[in-house]
Amino acid sequence: MAASRKTKTTPALRLAVDTGGTFTDCVWVERGRLRMLKVFSTPTDPSQAIAEALQKIGAQDSLILLHGTTVGTNTLLQRKGSKITLVTTAGFEDVIEIGRQARPKLYDFFFDRVPPLVPADLRFGVNERTASNGDILKAPTTEELRALVSKLRKAQPAAVAVSLLFSFANPENEQAVAAALHPLGVPVSVSHQILPEFREYERTSTVVVNAYLQPVMQRYLEDLQRRARTHKEDASIFVMQSSGGITALTTASREPVRTVLSGPAGGVVGASVTARRSGHERIISFDMGGTSTDVALVDHKLGASTQAEIAGLPVGTPMLDIHTVGAGGGSIARFDAAGALRVGPESAGADPGPICYGRGTEPTVTDANLLLGRLQPHHFLGGDFTLDLERTRCVVREWLKAGGSTLSLGQFAAGVVRVVNATMEKAIRVVSIERGFDPREFVLVAFGGAGGLHAEELAAALNIPRVIVPAMPGALSALGILVSDVVKDYSQTVLWRTVKNRLPLEQLEKCFAALKNSAEQDLRSEGWRGAVRYVHTIDVRYRGQGYELNVPFTRRLLDDFQSEHQRRYGYIYEGREIELVTLRLRATVKTAQPRLRNARQQLHKGKPRLNVPLEFAPVSFDGRRLRTAIYQREWLQVGEKYSGPAVIAEYSATTVVHPGREFWIDAAKNLIIALD
Repeated sequence: MAASRKTKTTPALRLAVDTGGTFTDCVWVERGRLRMLKVFSTPTDPSQAIAEALQKIGAQDSLILLHGTTVGTNTLLQRKGSKITLVTTAGFEDVIEIGRQARPKLYDFFFDRVPPLVPADLRFGVNERTASNGDILKAPTTEELRALVSKLRKAQPAAVAVSLLFSFANPENEQAVAAALHPLGVPVSVSHQILPEFREYERTSTVVVNAYLQPVMQRYLEDLQRRARTHKEDASIFVMQSSGGITALTTASREPVRTVLSGPAGGVVGASVTARRSGHERIISFDMGGTSTDVALVDHKLGASTQAEIAGLPVGTPMLDIHTVGAGGGSIARFDAAGALRVGPESAGADPGPICYGRGTEPTVTDANLLLGRLQPHHFLGGDFTLDLERTRCVVREWLKAGGSTLSLGQFAAGVVRVVNATMEKAIRVVSIERGFDPREFVLVAFGGAGGLHAEELAAALNIPRVIVPAMPGALSALGILVSDVVKDYSQTVLWRTVKNRLPLEQLEKCFAALKNSAEQDLRSEGWRGAVRYVHTIDVRYRGQGYELNVPFTRRLLDDFQSEHQRRYGYIYEGREIELVTLRLRATVKTAQPRLRNARQQLHKGKPRLNVPLEFAPVSFDGRRLRTAIYQREWLQVGEKYSGPAVIAEYSATTVVHPGREFWIDAAKNLIIALD
């Protein structure tokens, strides 16, 4: 049974919205057809762009808004969160500053570590102690808690983070502190609720990030809900999580740390779903937007990680294993002090945007593609927005002259593309080769507004045999959000050693039953109903190791761990004792999947459908200007093979096919480019 809400009738409009750095993408189903709208993002208030989109889409009786948001990510990157305080065990106030004492850049004497989100004068210790086995050695007294509340009231924080030593083993002291802080009237993030796991630094960092984001996210979601209800009186909002599933607005407001990779997670889900329709379950997703590029590897199922870093801060909540680099269509090109060409991570974003948008003054990757002919000025956003080629030529020429460069426009543009491709190729190597996967065994799923412009060159560099450009590539993240399920993740650190490598099955079943009970209560409180699918996994390691591998919980768990260790690291420890570290439970409720007829782009002008190029134009490939066919994607016939060089234009993106490559539209409406 598909997930539904007890309190809502079937909505008239189920709308997925992904807010990006340059565009805000909207996807919905209307009369069985997938529809799409792109509007320019409004960075100062992302909800404004969503309100503009709702106005263009038109009012209906009710709305379910599924939202992938960058508010949490941008707040961390820009350090624009709320003033918060940290309450921890006395003597451990500096854990978030000491960290792991690791040097990210070992030989850089001028490297500055990322400062903690809570300064030293806003970190408070409580005289309490819980043992590693959960025994309460010392409980905080009423007088101590009263004094703590008085100190916090003087500090006037917007939120409070609470992380006490070994609270994952017994939360009693942490519960007492949280209850004492309740009269302050501010959000309180408590570590045994956010992340009941060991590793003090990562757990404390995660709960601090949650508190830092909570007031900002609450204000944003409340404002979004108000704007949505202005257009749709009966409006409900759900938020995409970093783990690849949606959750209720109340949960996202309470635990915003789970949304820091909200938009990119939608892209990975969308890439996996669309590639599966073409018969591929081993993919590398390549999402190149306006500000950044997100890559992820999917080997039959979505890969999740619980050890990630966002803006230099450890975050321990489950999130899809996505690697991000500062390379996008809006990435700004520059020459460094030595005269070398650099691209990114700085981005022109939506304001002022690339030069060709009409306001920018610094050259970007988008401008380079326009100068090379890979972007066609009159075939951008379905012809609704014309790129200013002449302005781009003039501004870039003057910029090069002012910098003392003797490069021609073509040489400069080709250099920009090569540099940004090198950055993105390295990112793909991180998620594939560096983790024991051969990219030749995968297909590259390219999406985002700029993905199709660079995908073939990246695939060729890595010997990837196929490129898939899904239907509606510029809004695939929104499509992924539209088809995502309801997901709840739970964890509990246990640190059990296996005796003679035998599983403590009775203890495991009891602990997993407690996690399942929590999941059932949460799903019931949010009003979800439908069949729940539970996935049980365990973080496992050899005794003496510092990190773990996550393995599905079966009676073959120990053998499966050995096999995964062999695959990942190339060896196993014969006879070494194995430890069960953290139990994990994922609860999933399937959502109603839209029934679609053939996908079609939204704002097509109604020209006759043709199977021939719209026109021919000169496009640069490897320093040569070649006569290149310009196609409208929706006019290409399913199953018929075409040859490059070609530029395939559509409403949400543009795809470039190099000379000698074959491409076609398959039965799933995906564009396939063959490199083998």
